[in-house]
Amino acid sequence: MNLLSRLICAAGACFVTAGSVVYAGEPAGPVTEADVIDALQKLDASEQTALAKDPALLQQVAQLMLTQRLLLSEARRQKWDERPDVQSKMERAREKALAESWLQSATEPPADYPSEAELKSAYEAMRPSLERPRQFRIAQIFIAMPQTADREAAARATAKLARVKKQMASYERDFSEIAGAESEDASSAAAGGEIGWLSEAQVQPELRPLVTKLLKHEVSEPVRLKDGWHILKCLDKREAGAPPLEEVRPSLTTRLRAEKTKANSEALVARLLKENPVTLNEVALSGAVNRQSK
Repeated sequence: MNLLSRLICAAGACFVTAGSVVYAGEPAGPVTEADVIDALQKLDASEQTALAKDPALLQQVAQLMLTQRLLLSEARRQKWDERPDVQSKMERAREKALAESWLQSATEPPADYPSEAELKSAYEAMRPSLERPRQFRIAQIFIAMPQTADREAAARATAKLARVKKQMASYERDFSEIAGAESEDASSAAAGGEIGWLSEAQVQPELRPLVTKLLKHEVSEPVRLKDGWHILKCLDKREAGAPPLEEVRPSLTTRLRAEKTKANSEALVARLLKENPVTLNEVALSGAVNRQSK
């Protein structure tokens, strides 16, 4: 199964048989599976990769196709494409697309670029700029109990804290399940309590000594701060230093290919200009501009 087929299947859309209709209606006409595949084939590699990571974007692709068809249908109904100024714009757009497409094809580096040796060399050269501070991937369970809480609210928070501690002690549910059900920090609770990667400087000063001492997978005792109770778990940690090559390989490969393409493009344009020197008649050019503006 190729990438396009996987994307369509992953989206859960009703593309069961060839030519199945995604949308049927007037005046734009139906948008079929074949139409969607054709649109996907016109995307560049990075756009197809984005769709692979989030197949739900296919719904947006189909919606954009429908919108485009509706606009085209209305423009043709009004014979907009027969206007001389519109035809001129269309021709310029066609020529621009043709030139850019050819330039991209002519200057794209080989599929095997960069080689392993070139990657390693670039990584070593960039290593100082890749240095990062010590980082911690943290999850939390938060129970609100501000200092201004009245006796009743404080009692509820204390009871909830006891319930959470009992659940963790029973080992019947893991930390992420408890956080999802009990934590009162909505943004992290939706992710099983996960806050994400934080550097030491990004950790709250009051929690920093605790976080830096937690072992991987270790859960802290409840910590009382001004806003309430925090129970932290260290999901992972990274020591200070540059990330390993394997971690940055995809982004570094993309960067090197883009730089190579740019260098090839500049060299190709320079060669063409050298072989076909451009001499401008500034007087005639100025006259043309002046006549056009009148």
